[in-house]
Amino acid sequence: MPLLPKTPSLSRRTLLRGLGGSAVLGVPAGCGVPAAHVAPGDRAAPDRSAVEPRLTWANWPLYIDTDDEHPGRRPTLEAFEKETGISVDYVEEINDNDEFFGRISPALMNHRPVDRDLIVISDWMCGRFVRLGWVQEMDRGSQPNVAEHLDPLLRSPAFDPGRRFTVPWQSGITGIAYNRRRLGREIRHVSDLWAADLKGRVTLLSGMDEAFALLMQGNGVDITDWRTDDFHLICEQVEEQVAKGQIRRFTGNDYIKDLSSGDVLACQAYSGDVIQLQADDPDIEFVVPEEGAELWAESLMIPDLARHKANAERLIDHYYRPEVAAELAAWVNYVCPVPAARDVLASSGDEETAALAEDPLIFPDAAMRERLAIARDIPAGERAEFAKRWNGIVGV
Repeated sequence: MPLLPKTPSLSRRTLLRGLGGSAVLGVPAGCGVPAAHVAPGDRAAPDRSAVEPRLTWANWPLYIDTDDEHPGRRPTLEAFEKETGISVDYVEEINDNDEFFGRISPALMNHRPVDRDLIVISDWMCGRFVRLGWVQEMDRGSQPNVAEHLDPLLRSPAFDPGRRFTVPWQSGITGIAYNRRRLGREIRHVSDLWAADLKGRVTLLSGMDEAFALLMQGNGVDITDWRTDDFHLICEQVEEQVAKGQIRRFTGNDYIKDLSSGDVLACQAYSGDVIQLQADDPDIEFVVPEEGAELWAESLMIPDLARHKANAERLIDHYYRPEVAAELAAWVNYVCPVPAARDVLASSGDEETAALAEDPLIFPDAAMRERLAIARDIPAGERAEFAKRWNGIVGV
């Protein structure tokens, strides 16, 4: 394979704060506006794909490969445009799940188009769109690469069994990052965060949706089928640790700064961030606790009334070609949802690129995969109660 671009110096999450961290929307539609469910027969618009070879794609910043010498160019996307003749208006406009939801929900609930054919948001938010009927079912028959290459671990989350409405763009793990040299020992369990030698040197993620699953797993809970009592138990445990002074603070992505400076020795963290941190400090390690860790994804969806649905489906399938997925993985450094891309990277003549194939934070090994699970999402009926309690602890 050709030499792949080098790893960027910044990850997408490095520049963001509190991905979905507000967690304050108590009703599905947000902003105090009652939700409006859209029936399956009312979601599609006449598809103009055949006569209009274009589409609009909304994504997060720093979430696609770029050219070393020309940062405004996106090689994998340009390859799709050249091969298909379909022009893609790629818009880096998503900076927070709740904010983006609030921006487009008025149109969707009133059955109006949002002028985007494809969007990428976190799976816990995707669940809200799916329940409301605000996204269209994809024609998997036109997506043979998705059907063949999508990671089995990501194929059937509780909010979208069989992935009929969503396809993972990139995936990741919420686990524990720590500085092995400064701490002087290993961390293997969630409960290790509460050890005496870490008092005041631990941070947790502030976003409820980002934090709760790992803490539940520390209690031995099956996060694919957790209960209300499981949530309130972790809240009690966290409140106790706050009262003891064990937890330094709750963070968005600024845990990166705390861990790098040494102010914090261990923290909840995202796998993709740690790859970036390790480039500067090899003493920083990422651990999937023995009790398990949460596997999450940010997924592609086609909103209701999108005018170029077939073009969007074709673009999604392009990114599930192993060679394309490999090129993307070499840049973004998250868990690749296409396991077959590993062999593509391994066969690279470039040593640095080939080494990515052996990185378990991009391609989890068998032992790690056994400890990963996708948490069930939080339906609207539970969210208001849970968010109120969690935000009271965090101080939002």
